[in-house]
Amino acid sequence: MLNDYRAKGKIYLALGYTDLRKGIDGLCAVIQDHYGKELRTHDLFLFCGRRADRLKGLLWEGDGFLLLYKRLEAGRFQWPRTRTELAEITAEQYSFLMRGMQVIAPKIPRQNLAPRIV
Repeated sequence: MLNDYRAKGKIYLALGYTDLRKGIDGLCAVIQDHYGKELRTHDLFLFCGRRADRLKGLLWEGDGFLLLYKRLEAGRFQWPRTRTELAEITAEQYSFLMRGMQVIAPKIPRQNLAPRIV
């Protein structure tokens, strides 16, 4: 189901590490308290643990929550680790993530590229 999800709402990645032992109530608290977001109908929130071989998805369907869990048999998700914020991704980026591709490029520090005069 996670591979074939067709977004009716927005898709968010919780960047960095999340304790995947949390259930629906714990993940709702992370979304509301840590990120300051409200759960809206058909918005999908994705969380990844330290091992990066498992994902949890939380989806509010208007009348209840759907908790999704995916464990890869081989390989890891290319999950952004450096930030602890919420990132909105497109349906296309979501598809790339499910295929093991990196969807958010790491930021490269900007260097002074002015030519040196010797």
